[in-house]
Amino acid sequence: MLIALLKRTWRLVRRENLLRLLMILLATLLLSSVALALVEPERTWQEGLWLSIVTMTTVGYGDMYPTTVAGRVIGVVMMLVGIGVLGMFSATIASILVERKLKEELGMLSKEIRDHLIICQWNRRANEIIRELRADERTRQWPIVLLADIERKPLKDDDYFFFVRGAVDEEGLKRAHLDQAKSVIVLGDDRMASEVRDAQVVLATLAVESVNRDAYTIVELTDEANSKHCERAHADEIIVPGEFGSHLISRAARDHGITRVVNRLLSSRYPTDLHRREVPSALVGQTFLDAMSLLKKTENSIVLGVQKPGGETIANPDGDLTLESGDSLIVIA
Repeated sequence: MLIALLKRTWRLVRRENLLRLLMILLATLLLSSVALALVEPERTWQEGLWLSIVTMTTVGYGDMYPTTVAGRVIGVVMMLVGIGVLGMFSATIASILVERKLKEELGMLSKEIRDHLIICQWNRRANEIIRELRADERTRQWPIVLLADIERKPLKDDDYFFFVRGAVDEEGLKRAHLDQAKSVIVLGDDRMASEVRDAQVVLATLAVESVNRDAYTIVELTDEANSKHCERAHADEIIVPGEFGSHLISRAARDHGITRVVNRLLSSRYPTDLHRREVPSALVGQTFLDAMSLLKKTENSIVLGVQKPGGETIANPDGDLTLESGDSLIVIA
């Protein structure tokens, strides 16, 4: 880590021509310290170096100062040189920081990152997804990388949110460090017609899976008929908001107020919501009914289902279902 940091610093120094300024600064300090030691009575070169530093930086502690005419002339020269060289050095560093910040805002800066979430495309739903993730204690500090063809970084006050400007293709995904990502959310581009939008989502899913098959891929479609294409592209989860909304509306018509309960369970902004957790070792080999009873008594949690290691989810299974190592529980907690 230290060696990599030193290498990056050296490349920065060479790229920004800081080496020349540093050499001028160092040479001025050495020459002036030797000169002050020669012209000032009973002054060592170490004292001359200290005097050169405080003079060049215009700090002026007052603990020592030149007493001879030649020493004062050297001091004046050092002040002028120090103001110029240090001013140029400070201006160069400031310009580097400003340029870096500007590149970050424009999505041109590629930051080394791993175990992160990539969100493809930016829209109102992407903003809501990030709000929900930040409302959950478990994902509050998740690194999130947005890959979208927009002009500027849309969120400014999130230290764990990064922006990469570009198309959702293999090149853009590599710049977003897909090979190190844990999960990917592929959203549709609202500026396109629904058919074209879904086709773009399928192509983006293919690009994601071609680069990193291990990343958990969640895709958003407008038409459920296109789900089979995403399944062939090996998407892990397929969500059709329109279909989901229709189910909620029809359920609300039959059972008034039930959607408010569903909304609270799905949102991290309420104290009680849905979670997936691994089966505790103490419950391995026990029945589903045992797990329901124990978790309700000890944690006041309600178990709704079991998820198998392959991804199969069993909602409200039989009470005598035996829990195995690697299973996960879907709970309200």
